[in-house]
Amino acid sequence: MNAVVETQFKFPGQKKFYKGKVRDVYNINDQYLVMVASDRISAFDVVLPRGIPYKGQVLNQIAAHFLKATSDIVPNWVIDVPDPMVTVGHLCEPFKVEMVIRGYMSGHAWREYSSGKRTICGVALPEGLKENDKFANPIITPTTKASVGHDMDISREDIFKEEIVSKEDYEMLEKYTRALFKRGTEMAEKMGLILVDTKYEFGKKDGKIYLIDEIHTPDSSRYFYKEGYGERQKAGETQKQLSKEFVRQWLIENGFQGKEGQQVPAMSDEYVKSVSDRYIELYQKILGKEFVRAESSDVLKRIEKNINNFLGVRDTINY
Repeated sequence: MNAVVETQFKFPGQKKFYKGKVRDVYNINDQYLVMVASDRISAFDVVLPRGIPYKGQVLNQIAAHFLKATSDIVPNWVIDVPDPMVTVGHLCEPFKVEMVIRGYMSGHAWREYSSGKRTICGVALPEGLKENDKFANPIITPTTKASVGHDMDISREDIFKEEIVSKEDYEMLEKYTRALFKRGTEMAEKMGLILVDTKYEFGKKDGKIYLIDEIHTPDSSRYFYKEGYGERQKAGETQKQLSKEFVRQWLIENGFQGKEGQQVPAMSDEYVKSVSDRYIELYQKILGKEFVRAESSDVLKRIEKNINNFLGVRDTINY
């Protein structure tokens, strides 16, 4: 099982390299970003010890699909997808906020609400809401983008007060966020899904706002199954989710929640394959089409060749 857990490419014009939890990012001439979606998987802010074959391809191709499907709403950073695991795009200066939008009382919002808070990121919430209830209208709960540690909730008023984003730009980010979420909700509904909440990141290049990073993937969004949502909600039952929550549950069942002193459980070949199969299921359910496994005899060489081809490099290496 040829999972890509690390890349160490050297491309012509390469200025910087950044290794995130899941993606490896190469800066080319301060002009392009080459983003490799690796097969690493993280949970509880920890990268697990084994990669998941085809996970990178799944996330990269879902993101590419939704970025293309929303390009009429806001321009995005993508120039090309030269490999199933790679996106190449414009280098933009990221805004220092993530635009989180929520259609339902779930996840972090529910944890805050159930602890007694009735205002989240400056948004007032009514009494009497239950977990996974639908909001009358989607709410935007931005977070700061922390260079170290966890992102933090912030209100639009504090964004203006601290001059993190100009009022003019932020109002555009809100407009784009609502339009993207509306489109994502409509696309999810056609697949029998509910887009519960998600996050968008934006950047600026030559004075123009671009949508950057990934959108509407199972790693950046929460989905419920539409069928039975109302019945489960009335009965006070847990909603059926489409996300990587199943990985977190397996870790919890095996005594790991990312806390000090806890050890990540061993991941058998059988378990790794089961997670790979689940990610492929996610792809097929979200996009409504068959997943085609990319050629995998030597994934790293394939990726390097395809990126070099994009960059216009023709060398004598026999692939």
